[in-house]
Amino acid sequence: MPMTVENMTQQASQACPWRPGRPGASGSPRDRHAPGAPGDQGLARLPGQAVAVVGAGRSGLAVTRLLVALGARVSLVDHRPETEWAATVPASHPLAPCSPPSISGAPGACIGLFGGERFARGLEAVDLVVVSPGVPSDLEALDGVRQRGVPVVGEVEVASWLFSIPVIGVTGTNGKSTVVSLLGGLFRECGRTPFVGGNLGPPLAEAALTIHQHARAGRTTAPPLQAIVAELSSFQLETIDRFRPHIAVLLNITPDHLDRYPDFAAYARAKFRIFRNQTSEDFALLNADDPHLRTGRPSLRGRLVEWSLTREVPAGVWVDGDTIMTRWNGPPEALMPVTDFALAGRHNLSNVLAAVAVGMVSGCSRAGMRRAVQAFRGLAHACEVVCERRGVTFIDDSKGTNVDATLHALNSLQRPVVIILGGRAKGPSEFHRLREPLTRNAVHCIVLGESAATIARAVAGAGAVSHVSSLAEGVKLAATIAAPGDAVLLSPACASFDMFRDYRDRGQQFQELVKALPHA
Repeated sequence: MPMTVENMTQQASQACPWRPGRPGASGSPRDRHAPGAPGDQGLARLPGQAVAVVGAGRSGLAVTRLLVALGARVSLVDHRPETEWAATVPASHPLAPCSPPSISGAPGACIGLFGGERFARGLEAVDLVVVSPGVPSDLEALDGVRQRGVPVVGEVEVASWLFSIPVIGVTGTNGKSTVVSLLGGLFRECGRTPFVGGNLGPPLAEAALTIHQHARAGRTTAPPLQAIVAELSSFQLETIDRFRPHIAVLLNITPDHLDRYPDFAAYARAKFRIFRNQTSEDFALLNADDPHLRTGRPSLRGRLVEWSLTREVPAGVWVDGDTIMTRWNGPPEALMPVTDFALAGRHNLSNVLAAVAVGMVSGCSRAGMRRAVQAFRGLAHACEVVCERRGVTFIDDSKGTNVDATLHALNSLQRPVVIILGGRAKGPSEFHRLREPLTRNAVHCIVLGESAATIARAVAGAGAVSHVSSLAEGVKLAATIAAPGDAVLLSPACASFDMFRDYRDRGQQFQELVKALPHA
C-alpha cells in the first residue's frame, strides 16, 4: 500500500488502547465538548485508582505529581534499580517513597517505587498504566497489562484531560524544537501566555498541574495559560488516545528512529497519529514541499492549511521572490521580507512559514508575528555559532541527530567545512546520503563513537577521513586542520547516548572544548 496521508491516518486510528467504560477510561473530549475541553470522565475516575507510571525520568516524575494531585494512588516503575533513581522522587514531589515499597495508599501518603527485578510487580493490580516517551509501547510487560484489559496511555494523553485552552501540536522529523520555540515568542508578542513544552522543555503534565492548581484554588483571576504549544515526538504520539490538538502541524517526515520502528512506514504512521482525533472544527497544517505529505489531503478531517517555499498555496503561507506571503479568508497579503529572518538555511525558512501559518490560524496580529520572527535567534545546539578563532568559525549542531538534520546544516553553510560526525546510529544506515554534499563542502571528516567505522565506509571518496576516540581529540584535530575562512561543524547525524547523556551534554562539551583552545 502506498504511503499516503489517507492510509496512514486510517491505520493510526486503529487499535485504540483506551475505551470508555473501563476503569479509568478517558472521556476526553472533544467528541462531546468544544475544542480543548477536558476529559471529564477520565478525570472523574482517577481519585482512588491505582495507577502505574512507567519510567522515572522527567516526564514520569511530572505525570506522577499530576496524578497524585488528582487523587490517584501511584506507583513509579522503572527497569533501573531503585538505587539509581529513588532519590529523585522526594526532590521532585512533596511525597516520600512508601516503606516498604507498595502502591501508595490515600493521596498524600507515599509513592510506590518498583525498580529492577520488581518492575513487573509494579504493574500488578492497577487500573491504568501511564508510560513515558522513552519506554517502548510494545514492551512485553505492557502487552500483559493490555491483555488484562488495563488501559496503557502516555503522559501527553493524561495531561490533555485538563486542557480547556487551545492546543497546538507540532511534530515532524526535523525542525520541531525550532518551530515550537518560535511559536512561544510569537504568542507572547500577540499578548498571550503560552506553555511551551512536551518533547522540548518541560513535560505537558507540568502545564496540566498548573491549570489544576489554579482551578482548585478557585481563583477568579485570568487563567495562567492561554495556549499549549507542544512539541510531540513519534514516541509520544504512539500512546495518545483521545488527545486532539486544535492545530496539528506536521513539518516533514524523513528516515529516523528506525532502531525503534520496523520500517519507515511504521515511523510515518506514528507521526500521522497527530491528526487521528481532529474534526472539521480543527486545523491540519502540512508542509506542501514534502513529497510524503502531498497525497491524501481530502482524508484529513481538519481544515487544511499549507506552507511552501516554492509555490503559492490555496490557504496558508508561501514565499514569492523575497517576500513571505499569506492567504487566509481573503486575497494574498505580503507579511514581511525573507531577509528579516536572521537564521540561514531554507529549512529554517520553512520552519518560519510553519510558525506563521499557526499564528495566522490563531488570529495573531501581523505586527506581532513580524516582531517574533525578527527577534528569533534559533536554539542552543542547532547550528549555534560558538565563536570565531583564528578566522575559523566553530558551529555547534549537536541537535543534528539524523542524516537529514546534518544535510540541512551542510547546505546552510557557504564555506569549506571540517565536520565532526558520529555517535549511535538510529537504525539502518543512511550515511551514504552525506557523501555528495561532503564531496562538495568538506575539507575533512572526523568520525567518532559507535558508528565511526560505518560512517567512514559510507562517505569513502568524499575526502579525507580521520578516526578519533573522543570529542576532545576531534576538536583538537579539527582546529589543527581548519584554515581561515573554514567552519568546524559538529553535526553528528547520530544520537549521543554512546558517549554522552544527551545531545545537550554533547553540545555543551563541544563548546567548552572549543573555548578552551589556545587563541594565540
